[in-house]
Amino acid sequence: MNISEEQLGNQLFKINLSGRMDVEGVGTIETKLSGMTASPRKAIIVDVSGVQFMSSIGLRALLLNAKAVAKRGGKLVLLNPDSNVRSVLASSGIDQLIPICTGLEEAKVKVAS
Repeated sequence: MNISEEQLGNQLFKINLSGRMDVEGVGTIETKLSGMTASPRKAIIVDVSGVQFMSSIGLRALLLNAKAVAKRGGKLVLLNPDSNVRSVLASSGIDQLIPICTGLEEAKVKVAS
């Protein structure tokens, strides 16, 4: 699993994930992901277009971080999941809790509102 981040604006951050969000993959990025979504950050886009596989531990990691951001009054959205990952997000109901966007401009609007 690989993780990187970019600052897109004054208070807007994009986290890029790639690889497999399974036990091993999440174990390698969990601490970094928590740090990248920590206070004072409130507008976070997580680009999952490079994630080929999502297990329950991956769903848990995304949900815990999204909840932490929401508790601070912020928003976290997911960007560009592939069809397999989107299916896992939908079947688990995560797509009802974390907004999923297909384009960067749409994601910017969602985290700003």
